[in-house]
Amino acid sequence: MLESIEHRGRDDQGVWISEPIDQNGRRACFGHRRLAIIDTSPAGHEPMLSPDGRFVLTFNGEIYNYRELREQLRSLGHEFRSDSDAEVLLAAISEWGWDALGHLNGMFAFAVWDNKERTLTLVRDHVGIKPLYYTFVPARGETPAAFLFGSEIKAILAARLIKPELNPEALHQFLTFLWSPDPNTLFANIKTVPPAHLLQFHDDRIELKQWWDVSFAKIEEGRNEAWWRERVLDTLERVVKMEMVSDVPLGSFLSGGIDSSGIVAMMERHGNGRPISTYTVGIESEDLRYDIIPDDVRWARRVNEQLQTDYHEIMLKPSVAELLPKLVHHMEEPPIDMAIPSYLVSRAARETLTVMLSGMGGDEVFAGYPRQMAMQIASAFDPVPKLLRRPLMKTVATALPGGLPGRLTAPLRNAKKFARSGALDFEDRYLGYGTYFTNEMKHRLYSDEWRAIAREYDPYVVHREYFARASDAAPLNQLLYVDLKTFLPCLNLLTTDKTSMAANLEVRVPFLNREMIEMAARMPPRLKLRGLTRKYVLKRALEGVLPRDIIYRKKAGFGAPIRSWLRGALRPMISDLLSEETVKSRGIFRPKEVKRVLDANISGREDNNLQVFQLLGLELWHRTFID
Repeated sequence: MLESIEHRGRDDQGVWISEPIDQNGRRACFGHRRLAIIDTSPAGHEPMLSPDGRFVLTFNGEIYNYRELREQLRSLGHEFRSDSDAEVLLAAISEWGWDALGHLNGMFAFAVWDNKERTLTLVRDHVGIKPLYYTFVPARGETPAAFLFGSEIKAILAARLIKPELNPEALHQFLTFLWSPDPNTLFANIKTVPPAHLLQFHDDRIELKQWWDVSFAKIEEGRNEAWWRERVLDTLERVVKMEMVSDVPLGSFLSGGIDSSGIVAMMERHGNGRPISTYTVGIESEDLRYDIIPDDVRWARRVNEQLQTDYHEIMLKPSVAELLPKLVHHMEEPPIDMAIPSYLVSRAARETLTVMLSGMGGDEVFAGYPRQMAMQIASAFDPVPKLLRRPLMKTVATALPGGLPGRLTAPLRNAKKFARSGALDFEDRYLGYGTYFTNEMKHRLYSDEWRAIAREYDPYVVHREYFARASDAAPLNQLLYVDLKTFLPCLNLLTTDKTSMAANLEVRVPFLNREMIEMAARMPPRLKLRGLTRKYVLKRALEGVLPRDIIYRKKAGFGAPIRSWLRGALRPMISDLLSEETVKSRGIFRPKEVKRVLDANISGREDNNLQVFQLLGLELWHRTFID
């Protein structure tokens, strides 16, 4: 199991095994791979035992406020032999029990074995920055039940107690969104511990509890905009300083957008006069013909001119055919386009650094996605009767081309997506903007057998549960809540963790610090999205810190030029992995419909690029894990 995740920690490894815990002779067994960041000495070795021997810990992540907690615990009589945050975490649990979680500010996934209660507890951080998987294997004959967990699915599969099989519900969700919501994974019987949850395993029973949630119930309407701008800037500086705690070299990704640029500017204030190491990914101009992505390099250079960082550029090359199988292995699911630059820039940064800060999360906290603005625009059509609105929008969506190259590529593609869902009701409209294969498209795509299986599942059921939980919040905050619980942990954070840890690099995300999320939740929604200005208050707060052209530049997604690569470097792989013979033998999809999707994409009639990349990745995933 430890060998399968060697890439996550190459500095040390450890194993702890308990005495027999029941009449079957079963034992609790913890393994740990260490990437040493805080207290790199042997004193930080894990698994770690509490001084009284009651608790055993294996811990992935960082507790940013561990020094303050250590002083508090010292005043309560605890003694420490190391400078590690793991030892502080153990002491906090010994002192406060599971109320200790309310004291933590960090990113983490950890397991604790209680030798007294003979209970295993798994805990995942507030937004799911760090992954945590588990499976329960029921007793069979004379073989007792087993419970397995790990930071990656590969560790669970390495135990060879379960056979890797496809999860039909997760497949249905994956085709819909490009990912599947927690707790599902593409593997049957392997689940995630959802963000902000605690799982306890005792006497072969599993109990799941939520230990934190963001609340929009206390909006502070009495503050003026200037007060909020100051609060945002102060909080950003504080959380960046907090997340710079490290005993090893540390730097930042730099896209030249407001989020990463703001973080680098705050890092500079606490860099003790040393230039901050920054890494940027660029895209060759010939690869941008079909893509929405503006090239980040010129903007990153502009930020570098002002902040004088130790600046590095990595240019993406279309040699993805060799890279994709490796990414599937590390991601444990079909990768999205973002995984490619994320892995390559992480690999380059790891040559000199161990920890990187990222601007991820700014869009979820301050409303930075185009779909959030599209929701606001579409609401202007709500007074138009549905009988008129829906046929009109459908006609527009059908008439617009989807994937032709040229200057109008991005506007036409976005207009088509807007028209497809703009006439729907509030929830369905937002879900439509995040849908890639609609239910109708999947119905055509599935083979007869899989069409019958898929009838059991509603891919949107998890999203609707979160909409229901936030139903009393303002419309924009409902969207932010749903994204914070689904899109963020299940796609963005998972991709960032898996691709960076594949390079043995830790990535931290200050915009998702608990202080930042809880502060933004109290802010009036109109300060996040004002008119057509997304992240309004963040932009205003940084006006005195960054150049205006950086702050108000056109938003750029972080991804790879998939549309060009599917027409070039990946064409041979598509011909092989999505051939009629291959699709037929897999038995999930109809070969004729897969061919129709491919042909419509190549011709430019439809923008099916991400769907084609999905299907390609899914076949690679089957070959990597199932076959």
